[in-house]
Amino acid sequence: MEQLTMSNREFDRVRVIRDTIDGKLTWDEAGGQLLLSARQVGRLCAKVRQSGNKGVIHGLRGQPSNHQLPPGLLGQSLTLVKARYPDFGPTFANEKLRALHGMILSTNTLRAGMISVGLYTPRKHKPKHRAWRERRPCVGELVQLDGSDHDWFEGRGPRCALLVFIDDATSRILWAEFIAVEDTQMLLESVKKYLLLHGRPVSFYVDKDSIYKVNRQATIEEELRDAQPITQFTRAMGELGIEMIFAESPQAKGRVERGFHTHQDRLVKELRLAGISDMSSANRFLREVYVPQHNARFEVVPASAHNAHRPLLKSHKLDEILSFRTERTVFNDYTVRLQNRFFQITDQQPLRVKPKDKVKVETRLDRTIHIKCKGEELAFKELPQRPYKGYYATRKPASASVGKTAQYKPPKNHPWRIWRSPDNPQKNCGSLPPC
Repeated sequence: MEQLTMSNREFDRVRVIRDTIDGKLTWDEAGGQLLLSARQVGRLCAKVRQSGNKGVIHGLRGQPSNHQLPPGLLGQSLTLVKARYPDFGPTFANEKLRALHGMILSTNTLRAGMISVGLYTPRKHKPKHRAWRERRPCVGELVQLDGSDHDWFEGRGPRCALLVFIDDATSRILWAEFIAVEDTQMLLESVKKYLLLHGRPVSFYVDKDSIYKVNRQATIEEELRDAQPITQFTRAMGELGIEMIFAESPQAKGRVERGFHTHQDRLVKELRLAGISDMSSANRFLREVYVPQHNARFEVVPASAHNAHRPLLKSHKLDEILSFRTERTVFNDYTVRLQNRFFQITDQQPLRVKPKDKVKVETRLDRTIHIKCKGEELAFKELPQRPYKGYYATRKPASASVGKTAQYKPPKNHPWRIWRSPDNPQKNCGSLPPC
């Protein structure tokens, strides 16, 4: 006699089907109990009449799966992963196996195989409570901006930083670039490229780095003027009408932060496979290969089809706005000093300039200097050296004695050497009397 192994669910199904065959239940009543349609109940009844209770058991029970892998495919995949992609995660490794080697298998199967042979260790994710924030509906309404300093070339090239502009509405990378160091100069140069490509976003979402925010209290003079100190970058964005939003924590701008976890894994390996070890080639690879592939996979559809980027206006002179501005005072000899450099203001000017006037000195991205007073650009020339030395030019050098000061000896006719009688202070009594 054949022995059947049935689950509790299958045993209950047999009982209902037997009652239906015996006429105790109609097809509709049996379907209501089994959550099946009447036609499916009829098919089960026919199978039980023909094959007995085995008719309620699935026909593939104990048979090879229709979706099983071809023999040896998993072993070949693991061998290839161990040889060429030992530090790849299962998802990324599976993508390379499909694209470069034509091996098609599920990521879960590859993950289980990599864990079994020690090529991958699953990470334990501790649950963290975060308040959910809805995406902005339009492209360009909120752009998250951040940089990541990392060994992107794994020692083959110089250490550098990756700067990423990612849209909040779509998770699309709008601009990415490798820069030597994440400072104000490099950031302004990258923002200029972004603005020329996309236009002006409504707002930038950044952290509280000193590039974006002055993290000190305002001075007394600033409080009296009711002026909060701002950085050069924030000042430039304000002139362009771009709002700066400062995140209170890294998790607040999680889209760009989580993106760096992906880039530090995938992009590093992509650069290795492409044999890239310099920033110029890496930036070309970003624009032509990596960013389009990344956006094609991770971009989502925005809630609104409207693009919130605004065009640059004629009044937006980027060379002037994206510069370093410093206020200086005109000296009495009509010179201006900036970082130990001296600039002589010439006599021919579009407006009257007087000593003690306040001028704005602009250091632009191309390193050129421009001096403005009341909005008018002044004519000037840079001096090769300090224009005057004053008192320090005529001062006699100090004594050569180390640790000693040259002593002054008064002459014999000095009043200090003349003794006057206490009875007649006006009378000169000659030299000091002996002790």
